[in-house]
Amino acid sequence: MSNAKFPNVPDVAPGSLADLIATLQTETGLGTPRPLPPVHLWNPANCGDIGLEIRRDGSWWQNGVRFSREKLVRLFSTILRRDSDGYYLVTPHEKVVVKVEDAPFVGIRADRHESGGHQVIVVTTNVGDVVAVDSEHPIRVVSDRQTGEPSTYVLIRGGLEARMARPPYYELVDWSEPDPADDGAMSLASSGQKFQIGRVA
Repeated sequence: MSNAKFPNVPDVAPGSLADLIATLQTETGLGTPRPLPPVHLWNPANCGDIGLEIRRDGSWWQNGVRFSREKLVRLFSTILRRDSDGYYLVTPHEKVVVKVEDAPFVGIRADRHESGGHQVIVVTTNVGDVVAVDSEHPIRVVSDRQTGEPSTYVLIRGGLEARMARPPYYELVDWSEPDPADDGAMSLASSGQKFQIGRVA
């Protein structure tokens, strides 16, 4: 039976957040994800630029040619690292520049779950990452200086963020509530914390 409190949540019992995340990972085609490579431990001297870029829509390109193999994109996403001077694909022997137009990932789905008496927002990215919004995976909002249009980001791992696509962003807005501590602000509760996601006019 679906969760009556959060009707869009898959058929997962309240409290089994790990099961929900596993279900979403399976739906992305990952099955049982392998552990991510320890890119934070690798410091190869070789560093080059072979024309790699990730555009705002999350697509990967090399010298103006779009990657057509989704499996390759997902593989490369697991060895992507953000350093103080930019983004790189990192292996034990090589470090390659990746130009990122906005955020390296896109949040393509948002789900609500109930765990430990708290609402939990679960975000799925275009490369199959699934995270629960919490202190380690916070939401931040940046408004365009000219248009005022907000862009919402979720920290996925290692300084790598996902920009929420418009449909799941609207779901986050729908699930948000006025913040009593900040007049005009809307906040979203997840994992026992609140995250501001915008302001009402």
